[in-house]
Order: sequence, then structure tokens, then C-alpha cells
Amino acid sequence: MLPENDTNPVRPHPTEPEIDPISPEDAAAILESALAPYLDDGWHILDQSAYYARLTRDTRNLDIRIDLLGNVETQESDLTSLQDSGRLMAWVLLLASLLVALALATALGIV
Repeated sequence: MLPENDTNPVRPHPTEPEIDPISPEDAAAILESALAPYLDDGWHILDQSAYYARLTRDTRNLDIRIDLLGNVETQESDLTSLQDSGRLMAWVLLLASLLVALALATALGIV
């Protein structure tokens, strides 16, 4: 029961503290320290921002994310189909260039 002198039956509830996200500068520093062992191990950076980086090595991708609380999340996956087709196209262009160079050298009498 409410006391007789209390006219407001609704009492404010204390609010929980809001989450304070880390700054992009702090996230970038955490990401740099998380990337260091992978770069030493031979991974190459494909894309990087303050909160995210994608690395690749051989036929694997590695996604490293920094959440707004500063926790590091990693996820490893296979190459995407776009990456596979890009590698195939690079090999085709390389072989075609070599064949054209060989044909020109033969036509000019160099070989």
C-alpha cells in the first residue's frame, strides 16, 4: 500500500548503465595486436578497417572482427568463388602473356 501523502503511484526504476563502445582508435590498436601473429605466420591482408580485417593465405580466408566492447572474434573459411575465379583468370592472363611474348620473340628471330 502507498502512504497517504504519496500521490505518484509510479516509481522510477533505476536504469542499468549504458554500454560504452570503444573508440575506433582503440579498436584499431586491438586489431593491430591481434593481426601481428597471423602476419608473422604468412597471412596477407586483403581488407582492413578499424574494427575488421580479412586475411588470406593459400586457399583460406581469415576474418578478424573487434566488437564494440573490444572483444576479438576470428572466423576462418574457404576462398570465395570470386577469389577462385580471379586466381584462375590471373593464371590464364599470365600464360597468354607468355605465349604472346614467345610468339613475338620467334617472329622477330630472337629465339
